[in-house]
Amino acid sequence: MATAIKNGSEVKTVVAKPETAKPEKLTITPPKIEVCEVKIVGTSPYVQNRFAAKAMEQMKAKQASGSQANKGKKRDAKDFQECYRQAQHVSPDGWHGIPAPAFRNGMIEACRLVGFKMTIAKRSLFCDADGVDVIDGTPLVKITKGEPRYVEHAVRNETGVADIRPRPMWDAGWEAVVRIRYDAEMFSNLDIVNLLARVGAQEGIGEGRAGSKKSAGCGWGFFELAGGILFLPA
Repeated sequence: MATAIKNGSEVKTVVAKPETAKPEKLTITPPKIEVCEVKIVGTSPYVQNRFAAKAMEQMKAKQASGSQANKGKKRDAKDFQECYRQAQHVSPDGWHGIPAPAFRNGMIEACRLVGFKMTIAKRSLFCDADGVDVIDGTPLVKITKGEPRYVEHAVRNETGVADIRPRPMWDAGWEAVVRIRYDAEMFSNLDIVNLLARVGAQEGIGEGRAGSKKSAGCGWGFFELAGGILFLPA
């Protein structure tokens, strides 16, 4: 504080002290990502039903034709073997795979069973892929044991019309190696193992799974952890 005399009166002037910068407190830590690798073995058949490339082309052609799409058009005969082939997820190298999102989605859904927030799980759990689908690029986990066989099932389409749908089925005993990438600050190693085990025992994967939002399932898509569990840095 300084004092000055003005017109016989004393005037006090306050000089402000310079502010010192306060050190910032770090509250957000970098993600701690780890990977759990585990072999799984199917305890029930696994069935898949990829949206056929032919069906996508037909939808595209119909939409491009507009109001003239169905005018005078004959219905083509259904090629059941071709439908079966196109229902399979195949990589560019020729191996069959399971869509990787099936495991991620199953683990997120399984969080309902243990009271864990699904919104956090969506940002903390991921499934690494071994490759992609040759047609639509879907990330795939390679099926390391088992071959598909042709099966037919009576189903109802979205319109309620009954239909016969050929699909590939892998009998119980199919195998795959799943790699789950996760935030280790949200889930422990044991959490990941148990959550994946719940998917195999209670949710299932693929068509006819117990966790389907459209039905109670057909008892397909169950699996168990077969040991050889590895925890790796991302």
